[in-house]
Amino acid sequence: MAKLVYSAIASLDGYVADEDGNFDWAMPDEEVHAFINDLERPVGYYLYGRRMYETMVGWETDPTLADQSPLMRDFSEIWQAADKVVYSRTLEAVSTSKTRIERGFDPEAVRRMKGSVGRDLAVGGADLAAQAFGAGLVDECHLFIVPVVVGGGKRSLPDGIRLELELLDERRFGGGMVYLRYHTET
Repeated sequence: MAKLVYSAIASLDGYVADEDGNFDWAMPDEEVHAFINDLERPVGYYLYGRRMYETMVGWETDPTLADQSPLMRDFSEIWQAADKVVYSRTLEAVSTSKTRIERGFDPEAVRRMKGSVGRDLAVGGADLAAQAFGAGLVDECHLFIVPVVVGGGKRSLPDGIRLELELLDERRFGGGMVYLRYHTET
């Protein structure tokens, strides 16, 4: 059975974006980017909310991103190779290949998907991830903690959910970022 993984780059105080919606403080350096690329290789499906999809769409529509470095090109190729499902009531059309729109998040459909696909799924976006956590669908959390406190904004993990976690892996990077990989105990 495929795993559903939630990955986030968050501030030390638990935010993926600050109160102004900025996340420029979360940009990975080359060491972290190479590590993230290796983590993303097994992902065959990205599940996104509209806002996260609109943030990520440049990996296919903006060729200047891939031209910035071999690491960026590698990530662009990994991202484009995966199928994407965008959960949105308002998005009219998608601008990337291998992408479809679903009008609502259906936990049972995701469960069936986990049981029938051969590659892992990644849920992106804190709001959509909160729904996946609430439905008991998330198998692993990959958290990258940035050594910055932003004081408020968009939380990386949902309120109102209690989970026991088992630490599977950890890594410290030269720039001070820390990676934590947890299995969710359901």
